[in-house]
Amino acid sequence: MIVFPHAKINLGLYVTGRRTDGYHNIQSLLLPVALHDVLELIPSPDGATHFMRSGFSVDGDTDNDLVMQAWRLLQQHHTLPSVHIHLHKVIPTGAGLGGGSSDAAFLLRLANDQFQLGLSVGAMEQYAATLGMDCPFFINSHPALATERGDQLTAIDFNLVGKTIVIVKPDCHISTRQAYAAIAPAPPPMPISEAIRQPVSQWMQTIHNHFEPVAMILCPEISNIKTRLLDAGANYAAMTGSGSAVFGLFIEPPVHLSANDFAGAFFWKATIAQGI
Repeated sequence: MIVFPHAKINLGLYVTGRRTDGYHNIQSLLLPVALHDVLELIPSPDGATHFMRSGFSVDGDTDNDLVMQAWRLLQQHHTLPSVHIHLHKVIPTGAGLGGGSSDAAFLLRLANDQFQLGLSVGAMEQYAATLGMDCPFFINSHPALATERGDQLTAIDFNLVGKTIVIVKPDCHISTRQAYAAIAPAPPPMPISEAIRQPVSQWMQTIHNHFEPVAMILCPEISNIKTRLLDAGANYAAMTGSGSAVFGLFIEPPVHLSANDFAGAFFWKATIAQGI
């Protein structure tokens, strides 16, 4: 069985305070994006469990991949057969696009369906939360306001259907730990749930990512990409997550914008459709 784990973008990301447990409280709107990896799970033909990756390279050995962590988590609670798992990476890593979290969440969903585990959405979200803060979002894959540590998700009726999205990731990686350490927590100037109801033309003044200034110091190309997207007609452009990918939203499709405008960077463009 094959599934297609998708990416996400953060429309606004605010670090609102430090917590006593060592984490931070945040506020962000998570939106699914139709940029997909490919994940295959089949019964093992040789009686042993194997995991293989292809596509974009991923740091670390395969045994520590979030997909395998998700599989071992299920094995702790369910009797499962040996399997072969193949993950083909299309979503770039170290980008703030949630690819690794999506892969793990989709493994939970895929195994639940394929082996009829009978897990509810809530149960899968609980499993996913032990794997990473973004993972629960990909169980439902519905626009959601993330608060507290990012693990409290509130479904929100919102979409960007009909707009064009361009995602560009420079060849640099931003350390999430380093980025958080440099942030001075502050509330958003306007709750994201209110800001998104304004015209897109106003979002540059009302929706921000707290990590952007830090990331632009560590990787100046982020600033250059954002400027080029705006110059190309983007109505809104921002970094997603803690970086380093930048997305631009266009009401009018940027006909002449292509990968050639961002030499050496990952480039993806699509018109946003209903669903993913």
